[in-house]
Amino acid sequence: MGRRKVTGAVGSGALLVAGDVITDVVARHRGPLAPGTDTAASIRTVPGGAGANVACWAAYRGTAEVRLLGRVGADAAAWHERELAARGVRPLLVVDGRAPTGTVICLVDGDAAAERTFLTDSGASLRLEPADWSDALLDGVARLHLSGYLLFAEPSREFVAVASKAARARGVPVSLDPASAGFLARLGADRFLSLVDGVDVLLPSREEACLLTGLPDVADAAARLSRHVPLVVAKQGAEGALLARSGEVYARVPAEPVTPRDTTGAGDAFTGAFLAALLAGAGPEQAAREGCRAGARAVELTGGRPP
Repeated sequence: MGRRKVTGAVGSGALLVAGDVITDVVARHRGPLAPGTDTAASIRTVPGGAGANVACWAAYRGTAEVRLLGRVGADAAAWHERELAARGVRPLLVVDGRAPTGTVICLVDGDAAAERTFLTDSGASLRLEPADWSDALLDGVARLHLSGYLLFAEPSREFVAVASKAARARGVPVSLDPASAGFLARLGADRFLSLVDGVDVLLPSREEACLLTGLPDVADAAARLSRHVPLVVAKQGAEGALLARSGEVYARVPAEPVTPRDTTGAGDAFTGAFLAALLAGAGPEQAAREGCRAGARAVELTGGRPP
């Protein structure tokens, strides 16, 4: 176990996010990659990670207090703490003495769709473990959000189980974003659904919802998932979001029109704004509208964080 640094004062009604803190290397190129030779690109190194991005967008939306628990390497711990604090997030970072900070290379096609491909080295981020948890982390917390990336390694899976159990014992609702269709396929749908038992809100992408159910239509997939989780909010990018509960889709929220620059972190922006709106007293449908607004803002920026 590493050391935990804590900054700021404990408030009430806070959002606690547990998840990945990553260094993103974003390379925007136009047209296809040229194997064996050079491809011109604009390259930036920015702070990222699904969990960290969600926390930053929640703070940007105006949540009174957002805390982030994650694990980083000593190589970039101070930088990530500064970046999180600068965006209004209270960092609760465990510094890993053996593994470096996780790094993702984001290849972004500079054409109209701004689609991206990730090369991921999870590093310290998936080494979050039960010993890093304390029930005192829930003091003053109104909602716990877990990044689905934590389900893709054994130590962090055990962490999820411990944190979820503690939250349920205190009556703190728990939300989870599946995070990665690629990793999810290797984990398996049945195992994933067993691991998220007790979660109150599930926020999958279209691809993740369909993968988890084997259904080709996202509405059918979300409806089926809502038999396992009380509220399912399926994120569909340019097609907005849909909400399902008790086996039925009950609301569809359109996306806001935008010209995308980089779609990295758009789903995280949706999730952060959605959770912030819930904490502010909005209903799920209004919260999804806030999520769509944040997602539209995110795709106009490079990287996964708010300005």
